[in-house]
Amino acid sequence: MTASLLNDYNPLTDEMVQVLSPEGEVVRPELMPNWSNEQIKEAYATMVFLRMADTKISKLQRQGRCGTYASIEGQEACQIGSGLMLDKKDWVFPAFRELGISYVHGMPLDTFLVYWMGNEWGSNHSACVAPPSIPVGSHMLHAAGYAWAMKMQKKSHITISYFGDGATSEGDFYEALNFAGVFKIPTILFCQNNQWAISIPRSRQTAAKTLAQKAIAAGIPGIQVDGMDLFAVAAVTKFAVERARNGEGATLIEAVAYRFGNHTTSDEAKKYRDPAEIEQWRPRDPMIRLQKYLEKKGLWTAAWEEELQAAAEPKIAEAVEKAENHPVQTPAEIFDYMFETLPPALVEQKTYLQSFYPEAH
Repeated sequence: MTASLLNDYNPLTDEMVQVLSPEGEVVRPELMPNWSNEQIKEAYATMVFLRMADTKISKLQRQGRCGTYASIEGQEACQIGSGLMLDKKDWVFPAFRELGISYVHGMPLDTFLVYWMGNEWGSNHSACVAPPSIPVGSHMLHAAGYAWAMKMQKKSHITISYFGDGATSEGDFYEALNFAGVFKIPTILFCQNNQWAISIPRSRQTAAKTLAQKAIAAGIPGIQVDGMDLFAVAAVTKFAVERARNGEGATLIEAVAYRFGNHTTSDEAKKYRDPAEIEQWRPRDPMIRLQKYLEKKGLWTAAWEEELQAAAEPKIAEAVEKAENHPVQTPAEIFDYMFETLPPALVEQKTYLQSFYPEAH
């Protein structure tokens, strides 16, 4: 049903897809995911865990125990709602604000922390999640290329890349979009439009009414969805996943959300953003609206919330301890995982480095 309802969505004229209102009311029951009450409660529990982990990581950075970090507060529904629609063998290509999708797709929290603590061993895990892309937008091409390779090999898995509204101003975005359309590849381009690309507002990124409509020029569907609505994100992602698996090609999703925190821990948003704007968006908080939905159904209580937080705290603490005690990489390992056979120029550089760092042998 989801596919038929969204097949004719027009990003130029149709309203943003929403299933759950900020008041916790289901406004489009025909798009509700086929989840049991327990599955919805589990999704909410994951939100609680990730928001607590997100807060903890920001504190670790302030204490000098972690590198620069980009908070996901306000974007949990984008990443959990979409992540729950993927197969664990689908490949995720994240940017640098993807704690949620990385965790939901199988990356342990301690492994995620190892990477952001400056240890490349954090890229060594079994989850189908590529290393974070710090350059804005470049990884969309990686996702498109990998999906094309899977199509050529007749594999059933798909790729999905996550990026912000600022990335849609990069040439890489248009190249990936056009490539996806021409070769009809099984990929999803998932834009988390959180209204700000560091200090540049969405209004200065493009004169287009929506970011989703940029898909039109590439000949693929583009859908704008309420990115702070777990159910709507799940419905739209399911539509995109089914299209990709059925050989119908790529989809661009614009998930409209809000970045409640700073761009990263190296930023101070108060210098360019009116604090009153945050308060205007706060009622749409994905956790608040899902909590209201559960409460109306008799599935949420303050006592249960306390239980969730009490259960999450030691798990987060254990992940932090494990990450901080993880062995660090040697300087030589900077080179060891780049190529199957190291080119002569890099062999020379590695040898030179080892002359300064005997422990690198």
